[in-house]
Amino acid sequence: MGIDIDKARADTPGCARVAHFNNAGAALPPRPVIDAVNRHLELEALTGGYEAYEQASAAVGRFYDAVAGLLGADPGELAYVENATRAWDMAFYAIPFRRGDRILTTTSEYASNAIAYQQVARARGVRVEVVPDDADGQISLEALAAELARGDVRLVSLNHVPTHNGLVNPAAEVGRLTRAAGALFLLDACQSVGQLAVDVRQIGCDMLSATGRKFLRGPRGTGLLYVRRDVVRTLEPPFLDLHSATWTAPQEYVVRDDARRFETWERYVAGQIGLGVAADYASALGVAAIEARVTALAAGLRDELAARPGVRVLDRGVRRSGIVTFTVDGHEAADVKLALREQGVNVSVTSGQQRFDPGGGVSAVRASVHYYNTEDEVERLLRALPRPA
Repeated sequence: MGIDIDKARADTPGCARVAHFNNAGAALPPRPVIDAVNRHLELEALTGGYEAYEQASAAVGRFYDAVAGLLGADPGELAYVENATRAWDMAFYAIPFRRGDRILTTTSEYASNAIAYQQVARARGVRVEVVPDDADGQISLEALAAELARGDVRLVSLNHVPTHNGLVNPAAEVGRLTRAAGALFLLDACQSVGQLAVDVRQIGCDMLSATGRKFLRGPRGTGLLYVRRDVVRTLEPPFLDLHSATWTAPQEYVVRDDARRFETWERYVAGQIGLGVAADYASALGVAAIEARVTALAAGLRDELAARPGVRVLDRGVRRSGIVTFTVDGHEAADVKLALREQGVNVSVTSGQQRFDPGGGVSAVRASVHYYNTEDEVERLLRALPRPA
């Protein structure tokens, strides 16, 4: 069954004000998420933060079950973290790298992740190596298999959906290769959870990080980390507190044996509640239906853009996401963004910081669709584009 678009839009106050195609930046939250966050903030204001937490403990705890259901994980394999970058960092910096270990990544890696690779390479003597693209622009599985066969690969780390070129990397195929080779697999799912069906068992990743604010439609300042149960005890979090570990004696402590060893005690409680509500909201709509809707809208937008003289679509990959990137001849991407915003259409600009990617430095307009967008809004975006010079 498809999504009731009218109901989804009625649930989304922002739809009455703007045509929002910046969902890869931060999506418009639905009313149930807004209400859940506001209720808890009001409760904190009226009763006190600690007291509100005690009263809302069931709603706080719902986050683990809701996200587990969405991702096909166990609740004990999940941690609530303040954002996707910190979730990714907590997993990455917990890996016990040794000198000579190899980290394999992709040409389309996110800048924050690439910086972390270099820091660890300098500190621990590991090597960071980029697996080339295949003819379609995604990670080459043939090249990855060859690199894994060479040995010394401690980690394969890639983004499921790059932020800047529209493709969907073949994560499940990568998972099969890493399992066979005995290498760890860290998946940055920041841009895929909420727009695509993401099942950690099917993919076979050992760790996965994601955010609340993007396609999942949760609050800003929220993120999540999945760590497979068989792996979690082999990872030492880069820092601990009295939530992630127990101080058992003056010079002794015991770290939690589940993924919550990556959490801290202090947190954005209203955000955790809201993120759980967002996960439940997506599950109720159905991730397959969401993916079908997003993929179809994005494909239609690409076709319309590609048919226009002076507009160049930059997306790659056999399978493509809801992220559509393009340029307009004679116009800087930032100027196109401002021109569209004046017409009530939100888009963003790719950062151009993908230094591993030969084409990643190109500044482009990024229009990222979601299921609550309509074909009429796509036409509105197209009408608002400046004419190529």
